[in-house]
Amino acid sequence: MRNDAWIATRRSLLSRLRNWEDRQSWEDFFTTYWRLIHQAALKAGLSETDAEDVVQEVVIAVAKKMPEFRYDPARGSFKGWLLQITRRRINDHLRRKYREPATGAAALEQAAAPASLETFWDAEWDHHLLEAALRRVRSRVEPQPYQIFDCYVLKGWPVADVVRTLGVSRNQVYLAKSRIGALVKHECTKLAQGLV
Repeated sequence: MRNDAWIATRRSLLSRLRNWEDRQSWEDFFTTYWRLIHQAALKAGLSETDAEDVVQEVVIAVAKKMPEFRYDPARGSFKGWLLQITRRRINDHLRRKYREPATGAAALEQAAAPASLETFWDAEWDHHLLEAALRRVRSRVEPQPYQIFDCYVLKGWPVADVVRTLGVSRNQVYLAKSRIGALVKHECTKLAQGLV
């Protein structure tokens, strides 16, 4: 399900990133986006090591740009800006990786194809930010209700299997679905209260 409201970045987080000393904000940023950047680099054909380097380089590039970064919806979204930085770092690695003109040019052209990377980026953006919302909720709730929610909603187990495997009642399953689902929705809404 594609919903631009889910893939937003909070303005407050972006403004806090201007401060290098705000470790919590940088940790929030890293936790939210590193997997997305890493997966984009792997999708472009980079090795695990190069993908990890791309993540570091993108975070450093964002850190260097944050003092002058001003959100202007007319100029584009944070999502697009982060994609542009990621694409540049991936291309830098591909240029180094493929020094031979014939192989390198073809591989670079294929990996850097805007439609391909943007399509992947959009799908992964949604997925990774939903994952970030789920991690935040999981850290704030009791383990058993989250496990029930995970089995029933995320893994799609039938109610009877959840009841039998976890030793809970049907009511507990439906209650966990409702309560944890509301918390996840609320977390996604919080993420949506910023840039699109």
